[in-house]
Amino acid sequence: MNLPDSRKNEEALTKLLEESRKIRGVSLWKDAWRRLSRNRPAMASLVFLISLGLIAFLTPMLPLQSPLDKDLNNRRFLSPSFEPITMGSRDGLKFADGKLTSQLALFEAEIAAETAEALATQDPLKQAEQFKSIQDRIRVEHPFNQLWNQLGSVSFKMVQIRVAIFGDYAIPSIFGTDKLGRDLLARVFWGARVSLVVGLVATLVSLMIGVSYGAIAGYFGGWIDAAMMRIVDMLYSIPFIFVVIYLVTFLGEESVKAWLESYGIDQIMIFYIIIGAIYWLTMSRVVRGQVLSLRQEQFVESARTIGASPMRIVFRHLVPNVLGIVIVYLTLTIPAVMLFEAFLSFLGLGVAPPDVSWGLLLNDGVEALSSVKLFWWVVIFPGAALATTLFALNFLGDGLRDALDPKMKNR
Repeated sequence: MNLPDSRKNEEALTKLLEESRKIRGVSLWKDAWRRLSRNRPAMASLVFLISLGLIAFLTPMLPLQSPLDKDLNNRRFLSPSFEPITMGSRDGLKFADGKLTSQLALFEAEIAAETAEALATQDPLKQAEQFKSIQDRIRVEHPFNQLWNQLGSVSFKMVQIRVAIFGDYAIPSIFGTDKLGRDLLARVFWGARVSLVVGLVATLVSLMIGVSYGAIAGYFGGWIDAAMMRIVDMLYSIPFIFVVIYLVTFLGEESVKAWLESYGIDQIMIFYIIIGAIYWLTMSRVVRGQVLSLRQEQFVESARTIGASPMRIVFRHLVPNVLGIVIVYLTLTIPAVMLFEAFLSFLGLGVAPPDVSWGLLLNDGVEALSSVKLFWWVVIFPGAALATTLFALNFLGDGLRDALDPKMKNR
């Protein structure tokens, strides 16, 4: 080859390298986000769900009325109104000056005086009894515990911030009231916390069980896969609604309930786990099918060559490669779980009062329907909240399915 040809080839190669440096590859995840961001219904659903989650978390800080305070004499089945409300104004509460802030200041002063008296006591046994009496009084008589149910430490602090910012002001009953005179707007917001947590926790439980089970079955194959899938087939044949009803009823029995509470496990936590434990079967089949198609790929063979253990290959190499389909199925499982919780609460086997969920609100609304007078608001608002959330989850799931499809990459 002569010198001019060699120089031309070198120049062409240099030009090709410069052009290649300007090209920036797009990963599957970046390309998926780009395509998802162009899907307006999916993005609107994503924004709605993030906003709903934030509002549900911040509910104790919002100037809402009490979701538990009943007024059977004056506020039963009130239609939506904008009449101003003062927290603690109901006569039956017997709050000082008919205000939450006044009663709270009075109660804190009394507790401070009793605490000082207990600290001045010399007898250790008597002092311990006094402190126990103070704690019992706080649990029963604290104004917050009369208006809200079993506030955790975080929620309690958030309610304190709410009182510090908004004082005795509360948003009017713009959603109306229910059969016991409770504000429906507050109950919808507090019900969102339970319904969303049920959907997320139960789905995560099914995710952990289903992904692990399906990935292990798909990787090992052979008789292990056959045995594990036959177990799934047998479980599919069981009518799970009866299993759930039996477990919820059994675990709700007083002696069993007390035994579980001694270990710090309350009934609603068991409810989350039970629902999640029955939704892993389809997830395991989906993951197994994906792993079967990936286990002979070169990256798996490379991992075996360098001595990676089977469990490391499964959870470090195979599971991350099926996350796309898992995420899509996750967004479709959450609404199914929420609907199942609503169905159980509708039957009276789900979330138990005084806790509240959207399913429980719908049950109360249907019971309140009458042919004589139509109290439409007790069904419309909880039903709209549940339906809108389920629509958003399904739209987001459809958008993620399209965005994470490798066949549609760079389209």
